[in-house]
Order: sequence, then structure tokens, then C-alpha cells
Amino acid sequence: MLTQSDFLDVVRLTPLVAIDLIVSDADGRVLLGHRRNRPARGTWFVPGGRIQKNETLDAAFARIADAELGLANLTRAAARFEGVFEHHYSDNFAAEPHVSTHYIVLAYALSLTSAAPIGRLDQHSEYLWLTPSELLVRTDVHENTKAYFR
Repeated sequence: MLTQSDFLDVVRLTPLVAIDLIVSDADGRVLLGHRRNRPARGTWFVPGGRIQKNETLDAAFARIADAELGLANLTRAAARFEGVFEHHYSDNFAAEPHVSTHYIVLAYALSLTSAAPIGRLDQHSEYLWLTPSELLVRTDVHENTKAYFR
């Protein structure tokens, strides 16, 4: 486990690799969380998370789905790969001046046919379901989330 100082050096010097989950329900609405943490604090964003060192993509997907959605044992094979995206932020997790954050994001889409997940409130203060057309017109939905629907 990296110290906060070591992780800030990583953020300063390299891109981070992450998985975003584009979760839709039977009505075609997309799950968004209101971000608690930097970067993108205070905006609506799809759930997701960083891939850890030596973690396989399958293990990362399962861990992120559990941590972000409360869905244990969800497999990457159950999702559709949507592509590779780049996310650039002028800030960072520690609010350290002059340190930007750069993510390389693997986006995966999945549809839930059962009841909506409750989610976890570690990274998000609340959750919201919006249609793609609804989220595209909102100013509080982050541009990096909107990019998945353009």
C-alpha cells in the first residue's frame, strides 16, 4: 500500500489506469453517483475505480463492482467493453496545487434487469438514475461521464 505522499508522486508523474462502470437499468437509465472525493468532487459521475498494481482486470472489475455498487461476484464477462477513454483533471485527490490527474479508463457497460443496486456511499454521497438525454443536458454531470453518451 502506498503512502499518501508516494501516491501523490504517482499521480504527479504517471497516468492512472481505471475501470468505469456504465450501469443501465431496464428502462435505459444510467446510474450516476454524486462524487465525494477529488478529482471531480461535487459532480455526478458513473461508478468506477483504479486498478491496483498486480491486479488482473477480472479481479479489478469484481472489486470495483462490489465496492462501488455493492454487487458481489459480478464478472467482467457479464459486461460489454465500450472502449478506452482519457480523463484529465486539473486537480488531484490531495488538493495539492499544480498537480493534475490523468486517467486511462477502460469503460464497461452492463445492464441490470433486477432491482437497482443500493450502492455504497464511500465515494458517492447519493445515487441517481438518468437517461442519457437527461444527463447530457445537466451542468452538474461531469464532462468525462457525458463523453460515454456522445
